[in-house]
Amino acid sequence: MRKIALPALALLLAVAPAAAQDRDFGKVEIKVTKVAGSVYMLEGAGGNIGASVGEDGIVIVDDQFAPLVDKIRAALKGIADKPVRFVINTHVHFDHTGGNAAFSSTSTIIAQENVRKRLLSGGTAGNLASVKFESEPAPKEALPIITFAQDLALHLNGEEIRAIHFPHGHTDGDSVVYFTGSNVAHLGDDFVTYGFPFIDLGNGGSVDGMIAALETILPKLPADVKIISGHGPISSVADVQRFITMLKETRAAVQNEIKAGKTLEQLKQEKVLEPWSKWSGSFISSDAFIETLYNDLTGKKTSEPTRHN
Repeated sequence: MRKIALPALALLLAVAPAAAQDRDFGKVEIKVTKVAGSVYMLEGAGGNIGASVGEDGIVIVDDQFAPLVDKIRAALKGIADKPVRFVINTHVHFDHTGGNAAFSSTSTIIAQENVRKRLLSGGTAGNLASVKFESEPAPKEALPIITFAQDLALHLNGEEIRAIHFPHGHTDGDSVVYFTGSNVAHLGDDFVTYGFPFIDLGNGGSVDGMIAALETILPKLPADVKIISGHGPISSVADVQRFITMLKETRAAVQNEIKAGKTLEQLKQEKVLEPWSKWSGSFISSDAFIETLYNDLTGKKTSEPTRHN
């Protein structure tokens, strides 16, 4: 993320969504970058927004926080004076869905069906250890009114916009959105550039699912596709491949220590992820990622709503 430093990101995700909405967003600026074709990326506070802008109107992918909706609308109007017809959520987290209620008065909210369930129920997100935050049930206005199980296609602005569900990666409701004509893919938080990722075990995420999602989608995309990450700058296939390699290597390192009978505390004390220390950040530190991998690989679970995958 560029507009909010990682310590601030960590703080946002450590508190309830209502508290995050009370933060002062007045100084946040929305930065607009042309990605390719009819697609733009908007950066502000929260997850990156992808936007298809053309004669048929505007489709946005994710919508950050409610207090930023007017700024987001203004930034989009600076590109073209067209209505936001559709909002696609890549997953449930409030830094990607916080603007839903405000946008729903004029736009149709779309998401994978587990996103709606998670918004309806609220609950605890996190890695079942040090990374944890609570969400209250979302108001009716914030709920997607069109949901899909596996995939969905919109046909606007001269191209097919495909939303494809990949289960149990960052969460259990993740979608990748591919703008076929513009050759741009928004990977949501299945791919981030701030370091070790946040894998939300509390909301059905897993490291295996994240790896599977990325390894499944990459071969289906052109080699020169432009990648919009959940957080961070525009990226390439090579950037995603490096991310996958890190996930596989760190998973293997922790798995080997688990097989050797090591405890979570021993893994932390022995700094098992030291070879990947450059990925450690103020949000997801090496210790936090050890917790994530350990809890995931040993099968630690939390209560989850029924899924229909």
